[in-house]
Amino acid sequence: MALDLAYLVAALLALPWVVWRKLSGGRPVAAPWMRFTGSIPSPPAPAANASRIWLHGVSVGEVQLLSALAAELHAQAEAAGRSIDCVISSSTTTGLELAAKRLGPDRAFPCPLDFTWAVDRVLDRVRPDLIVLGELELWPTLLARAAHRGIPVVVANGRMSERSAAGYGRVAWLARRMLGRVTTVAARSQADADRFAALGARDVVVTGSLKFDGVRGDRTAPDVQRLRQLAGFAATDIVFLAGSTQSPEESLAIDTFRSLAPSHPALRLVIVPRHVERTAEIAALLDASGLRWQLRSRLDEVPADLSAGAPLQHPKCVLLIDTTGELSWWWGTATIAFVGGSLDGIRGGQNMLEPAAYAAAVCFGPHTRNFRDEVRRLLDADAAVVVPDGPALTTFVGRCLADPAWAAELGARAAALVAAHRGATTTTARIILDRVRNPGRERISTPHPYKP
Repeated sequence: MALDLAYLVAALLALPWVVWRKLSGGRPVAAPWMRFTGSIPSPPAPAANASRIWLHGVSVGEVQLLSALAAELHAQAEAAGRSIDCVISSSTTTGLELAAKRLGPDRAFPCPLDFTWAVDRVLDRVRPDLIVLGELELWPTLLARAAHRGIPVVVANGRMSERSAAGYGRVAWLARRMLGRVTTVAARSQADADRFAALGARDVVVTGSLKFDGVRGDRTAPDVQRLRQLAGFAATDIVFLAGSTQSPEESLAIDTFRSLAPSHPALRLVIVPRHVERTAEIAALLDASGLRWQLRSRLDEVPADLSAGAPLQHPKCVLLIDTTGELSWWWGTATIAFVGGSLDGIRGGQNMLEPAAYAAAVCFGPHTRNFRDEVRRLLDADAAVVVPDGPALTTFVGRCLADPAWAAELGARAAALVAAHRGATTTTARIILDRVRNPGRERISTPHPYKP
């Protein structure tokens, strides 16, 4: 009751911000009323002998990983003669859109806010036999109500940074209570596992990072080839792609391109902002730069006399991606990659393993706390470069252009590292299936103790 009251006060204070997000034209808060009340549509009932697994990822990145995990769960269950039914939730509009695409709209729903009534209503409608939480989505009420109903909870791709551990350490009593209700933590690294255990997790297993499995890496894939053709990239073109960017990273990428393009006519620039609603802002930057540019959505316009998409207005146009859900394929067109959200110290970086898997020459800024372990591995293998500012970005791209053999070796090391660390999805799925209760059972067996 006290926690519900505290949440209610916080929700009332946040209400003007929610309304502003709705009216300002930015990204709206995902399904606020449905999440507040828990009144989600009931997913289709699973088969009589099927165990239902509810997977939750806060946004697009986590949903991508968990949807791949769901596919592996189905494959392993089928091989073992078992039946499972997966549903998925997210807390953002983009995450929900992707979840609906991956598992179907009737198996995707907004995650409830952590009010008792909302959580109970969702549990009544979903009726899970196990809950999988992506990375560090720990909520006191959800964990308490799941424990009350005897529902096992697994944290997949468990991530506990030093910063997060310090924060939880300040409320150690709450952390221990929450983690004591988690059945198993499948941690991405030994350092993460140690921090989870120190805060009270009972069963911690090091599986490696799901992010290494959640990336593609095949440049010959039909979707990659379709985008190359749609963009009109020639085999000799050198594509510099700035992806998942935030302000001012687009401006820095434009400056780099303007500086180097005159002496490198094969250079192309593709900008994929993290948030598509910033398209108008970036378009204004491109207008001010004097560069020719075109929206990706325009490429889908079919002229009356053509059966294919509309070509670029000019072969040297900068391409601004104003659509969602394609970045993982656009990375496959890149020779040189800059991964955004990494220069301002606020966002903590985006997934640099995606371009690495395609053997692109990868760089990113110094602020990558969301991918601390992955970055350490890349840098230790001399498979990526940190660029602290705009001039360093220009220097990096310039070196790739002047020494293509160096850029190719950098990319090859990155792709080899990603390939060497695959397998966490298989291991995590095996752990989940081992811990999921059979339909109708009250409890699973006692978890194994953590061994450092």
